[in-house]
Amino acid sequence: MLTNEERTFVAIKPDAVKRGLIGRIIRKIEDKGYKIVALKMLQVDEELAAKHYAEHVGKPFYEGLVRFITSGPIIAMVLQGENAISGIRKFMGKTDPNDAEVGSIRGDFAQVMRYNSIHGSDSKESAEREIGLYFKEEEICDGWETMLEMIMRECEE
Repeated sequence: MLTNEERTFVAIKPDAVKRGLIGRIIRKIEDKGYKIVALKMLQVDEELAAKHYAEHVGKPFYEGLVRFITSGPIIAMVLQGENAISGIRKFMGKTDPNDAEVGSIRGDFAQVMRYNSIHGSDSKESAEREIGLYFKEEEICDGWETMLEMIMRECEE
């Protein structure tokens, strides 16, 4: 049994959706071994964007964040796995794609910081809040093992 299994919220942003990168990004996430327990495409409206970015109200970049996230559909996901919050953040790469590591999602797919392809919760509190904004509890599926869980179970047998 995994000891640090947690859930996190991830969104494939409008720039990556428009560029046809949904499948490639999801494949990288699944290849890494994270379990997708909820997934949907949606158009974020200004009300949802304001809730999502509430901590940035009043900052100079707030209006740009709202304008961008509402500019096209996103793919919203709940991922589950060992240390999912910090693991996905590292796997996404640094916010500025020019500083992101090759092999990270932003390093491989993003071009500029404003359009950096993906969002991931930065803490357990943010993950819980963001998951609650985008998903109802009954929309979250569970009941199958992650790759890491299967390997650990097989090693114990």
